[in-house]
Amino acid sequence: MKRILFMALHIKNPILRKVFSFRQYITLHNCKLKQDVRRFIEENTEIVKGNSLTPEISLRLFTTKCRFWTEKPELWPFPEPFWAIYWPGGQALSRYLLNNPEVSGGRRVLDLGCGCGASAIAAKLTGAMHVVANDIDPIATSATQINCELNGLDPLPCVTENMIGSEPEKWDLILLGDMFYDESLADSLHNWLQTCIKIHGTQILIGDPGRAQFENHNIKTLLHKQAEFELPNSVKEENYGLTSSTVWHYLPF
Repeated sequence: MKRILFMALHIKNPILRKVFSFRQYITLHNCKLKQDVRRFIEENTEIVKGNSLTPEISLRLFTTKCRFWTEKPELWPFPEPFWAIYWPGGQALSRYLLNNPEVSGGRRVLDLGCGCGASAIAAKLTGAMHVVANDIDPIATSATQINCELNGLDPLPCVTENMIGSEPEKWDLILLGDMFYDESLADSLHNWLQTCIKIHGTQILIGDPGRAQFENHNIKTLLHKQAEFELPNSVKEENYGLTSSTVWHYLPF
């Protein structure tokens, strides 16, 4: 397995937290610190346009040319870099929005667990009235804002609080790409999303390439398939056995 994917998939690996405290980046709002984070992202990622389902969108991602593709994990100064990989569930969601601009056009959209921010960017590019990118990793929100600029957009508002279980705001559309990677998280999402729909009638779209935690969860009985996309060969190679990614409409009632 490629080293960076190993880093990203091992959520509890404590070695990645040795250099800097994650909480420093949540609590500190120093302008210089933000500039340092931005510089780090720009120096340790590559601008990628292509090799995905959305060649229209440019993103800063880890590639084989980047230092930390092969560098020792203990030298990585932040939490696991989920934001530096364009996950196949997010690719399918973004492709679906670009193909169907009426889905997000004129609406209030939340990209939950935004990672690199591609789905939020796709929503904004297709005319969403208001888009918020949410990720509990503040480095992901910095990467999202950088990626917005790469695509000719003003930086989107970003929220780092854990919104799952909170009092839901009036979102017209919530996007979730590759969020069902853990059974307990899937349970929490299931309950919170039902609340969002019950209170505000929110539309929920889920992008997933068929991960076991998603396929085996009872949420699957409440989904309607919207679209399925075959993954590019490079994405297949990086995701070991996954060949396509699907967009689902969550309909619990």
